[in-house]
Amino acid sequence: MKKIIFLLLVFISVHLFSQTNTEVFLLDITNTKDTIALVHLKNISNNAGYDNQPYFYDNNTVLFASSRNHQTDIKSYTITTDENAWKTNTASGSEYSPLKIPNKKAVSAIRLDKNGLQRLYSYDFTNETSQILLKDIKVGYHVWYNQNILVSAMLVEDSMNLVISDLEKNTNQTVHKNVGRSLHKIPNSNLIGFISVENNATTIKSLNPITGDIKIIKSLPILIPDICWLSENKILIPDDKIIAQLNTLDDSISIIHQFQENEINGISRMAISPDGKHLALVSEESPLILIEKQSLAFNNKDLERFASYYSDPVIVQNFPNDTLYQGKSKLISDYKDFFSKNPEANVEILKRIHKGNIVIDEERININGKEHHRAVVYEIRNGQIVSKTFIQNKEKLPEAEAIIQQQLEAFNTKNMDAFVETFDSEVAAYDFPNKIYVQGKKQLQTVFSDFFAQTPDLHCDIKNRIIIGNVVIDEEYLTVNGDNFNAIVIYEIENGKISKMTTIR
Repeated sequence: MKKIIFLLLVFISVHLFSQTNTEVFLLDITNTKDTIALVHLKNISNNAGYDNQPYFYDNNTVLFASSRNHQTDIKSYTITTDENAWKTNTASGSEYSPLKIPNKKAVSAIRLDKNGLQRLYSYDFTNETSQILLKDIKVGYHVWYNQNILVSAMLVEDSMNLVISDLEKNTNQTVHKNVGRSLHKIPNSNLIGFISVENNATTIKSLNPITGDIKIIKSLPILIPDICWLSENKILIPDDKIIAQLNTLDDSISIIHQFQENEINGISRMAISPDGKHLALVSEESPLILIEKQSLAFNNKDLERFASYYSDPVIVQNFPNDTLYQGKSKLISDYKDFFSKNPEANVEILKRIHKGNIVIDEERININGKEHHRAVVYEIRNGQIVSKTFIQNKEKLPEAEAIIQQQLEAFNTKNMDAFVETFDSEVAAYDFPNKIYVQGKKQLQTVFSDFFAQTPDLHCDIKNRIIIGNVVIDEEYLTVNGDNFNAIVIYEIENGKISKMTTIR
């Protein structure tokens, strides 16, 4: 069975409803006796900004939270007609996490009011009325057990506790501390499934809300953000562009789907229709799509949209780490001034290199009739740009490419003497952004001698190359002991030698 390597993911944030660029997608689930397949991927939100927390109201209707006009409302999507409709429009706040209340034509949702209050409400879509369900509990996430009993993840400082609430008796009982956001009814059972966070690891557990009994289903030595139940014995777990399946009967884990589409990147939420025929998931925008959109917003001088792609604490700097400023407010101020002074400014993307959450653009930017050549390194996390690093237009260094090409040829022939000769005696090698793993030519020779000896099929092809003055950026396709992978390497040349290289793996 193929080994699964899960990425270490941020499991919980104090800002549970941070506004990032996410979309809701729908897939059909096809079943055979031994396998399931996910087909017909479709974006059902198609909305700039935040779209999240899908829930199947019934087999034909998906509810989700969606942003508009600086707030978040509940939206519905009808599968058979391919139609969207807004269900709430609350001037005093935003709604999140919609769920159908059992045996009622009503929906519960978490309202985050503009005054900071966060409470659980019920909504009657037929007459557009709402009322508070839980007044004294700050609910982060919730699931209904029946029309009178619900289980919620209650916010307590920087963590969440599991609470059973009986609306008839007006009681709230805390039964577990440090839980995650994933709460689901386990199919064909009287149990609620939840995630427990313990020592940087995850334990999937079940809760009987009537008796209060809690049992361990499966412990995993990693942090996972979300799960959903395909059946009483099969749990789906997302990991970036992969959906894995845990079979609780034999503890086996297998990959059921790996997305190739650029639209799917960092799956964070999932839900399955009651009939098991549809899967809804939330995906962060692909870094490639996000950077393309911010480039378009720049050229359109759309400051509000341009700024929406950046995180609040974004760092803007010159390569490698010369900070120009930090914070979205400063970015907005600077670009507002820039747009007013340069209304005809335009950027043309010459090349674009992508690896994981890093995008590097080679740009030709026209400012008041004068062209500038530069590269920009974007680092994206949680659907927003967290750092923007300029490699500015520098004096051309004609020999820069020749030096890197000489190094490449020596690497492919594993000619250690010729390889080392291309580097400065004080060369430093880093894993992006600044984790050093080689200091000096002597250590470089030791590291790469071992690497050459252990990889008889070693080979590197250049897929893309950007040259800015004395900086050469290579997108590399490597063969190492039968495996293939991409990497980006940023080389800096000084005095005819490579003085520094930074690898994005």
